[in-house]
Amino acid sequence: MEAIASQNAGRVMDGPTNPMVTPLLTDLYQFTMAYAYWKAGKHNERAVFDLYFRKNPFGGEFTVFAGLEECIKLIANFKLTEEEVSFIHKSLPGSCEEGFLNYLREIDCSDVEVYAISEGTVVFPKVPLLRLEGPVAVVQLLETPVLNLVNFASLVTTNAARHRLVAGQSKMLFEFGLRRAQGPDGAIGASKYCYIGGFDATRWFADNVAAGRLFGIPLRGTHSHAFVSSFMSPDEILERSLCSSDGSSTCEDFVTLVHSWLSKIQWLKSLGGIFGETNQSELAAFISYALAFPNNFLALVDTYDVIRSGVPNFCAVALALSDLGYRAVGIRLDSGDLAYLSSEARKIFHTIEKELGVPGFGKMIITASNDLNEETLDAIRKQGHEVDCFGIGTYLVTCYAQAALGCVFKLVEINNQPRIKLSEDVSKVGERILCRHPFSESKRAYVVPKRVEELLKCYWPGKSGKVREELPALKDIRDHCIKQLEQMRPDHIRRLNPTPYKVSVSAKLYDFIHFLWLNEAPVGEL
Repeated sequence: MEAIASQNAGRVMDGPTNPMVTPLLTDLYQFTMAYAYWKAGKHNERAVFDLYFRKNPFGGEFTVFAGLEECIKLIANFKLTEEEVSFIHKSLPGSCEEGFLNYLREIDCSDVEVYAISEGTVVFPKVPLLRLEGPVAVVQLLETPVLNLVNFASLVTTNAARHRLVAGQSKMLFEFGLRRAQGPDGAIGASKYCYIGGFDATRWFADNVAAGRLFGIPLRGTHSHAFVSSFMSPDEILERSLCSSDGSSTCEDFVTLVHSWLSKIQWLKSLGGIFGETNQSELAAFISYALAFPNNFLALVDTYDVIRSGVPNFCAVALALSDLGYRAVGIRLDSGDLAYLSSEARKIFHTIEKELGVPGFGKMIITASNDLNEETLDAIRKQGHEVDCFGIGTYLVTCYAQAALGCVFKLVEINNQPRIKLSEDVSKVGERILCRHPFSESKRAYVVPKRVEELLKCYWPGKSGKVREELPALKDIRDHCIKQLEQMRPDHIRRLNPTPYKVSVSAKLYDFIHFLWLNEAPVGEL
């Protein structure tokens, strides 16, 4: 998206990643309310809104906050064009006055303040993630797009984090969801937020190149079953020569070299005649791909038979590459019993390393895919496996286990009159305080804080003159998310029956909340 010149605190900021994120990405009733505010002379009244959610997703006890950067980009570039004002005029009732349209032409977010928890932070229900302060009509117009930008982002980041926790930190995770995502925006957003949630790259076998370009997410690429099926035999390969990795020599017939290695491994006694004649069309595909990408050869080995054809064909090509100074990457399994097949493939790799004296061959990377989710990852882990990398798509990017997070945007103050308590004095390290459950009178405890951190930071100061918090780089957000999860107690983040994380309020805040509820609640009459 072309950068829109919009400035706050001396900086120009690009517009949102998706060009469809404009002031019109909202509900019509936001504009009808804005007109009613304007008509009543209330449009410039100072209002404060909090964005939060009511329940953690996926049956868990934590959520990862994401989407802040896109919100700030929207706010930095919030300005209606003449064409957009004209469209709004046509969409509103005919009684709409010209003065309101002039008001719309002038509004921006220069008088809006945004306070937020850092993106990538582990958060909990009913804790404000974002706080917007400004003219009530303007802040109301931001409600729908801000909810849209935070809801999916936080949901898919949390989903990615849960998959990372199940897989373990030692495994590589790749997002495979482009073709199954809910449209282009769902795919691009999912790539970004899965990376924040702890995934290592986007698409090992068919990269989401657009996400890589936009966000700098690492890309990986190999081939599909169609590539393997497109070959008939090695006779199709016309260009057979391959230079050595250091350029010092050239193998004039790489195909013959591969066949010689295939014969050697077929007769290895330690493999006990596991395979005989392998599929030659598959072998042709592997050779062709290796000739094109000798430094990045990773083969999809389950088109025909994994153990009797795919793995030995891969090994023959990998050994031929090794002769020329290259190191193959490994294999990908996309069907079958992934735990068993990965273990058997690893045994073959170790045997070849030992019997043929090829250092490091036993450590070839094994990647697994095929509709993986939290449950299948957990099952594979319990069975025991030799998979190094998992490619996860449909269940990850579509958030199949839960459709939405359900964030809400609530008015908490108008003209300095609280509709609910906003804040209070920050606690001090070492100072004993009484903490209470927000809604249960009997649950309370004294706490002596060892560390105190102010969660809401100023990311858009408006006209307040406050120092603006810089938006971090994507990798820094990812690192922050991973660190946050590492600090969580294991029972709070386990997949099944996690222990609820206790969020308490001070006695002073508890008293104020309940006073406000009682004061605002209607009194019945019997």
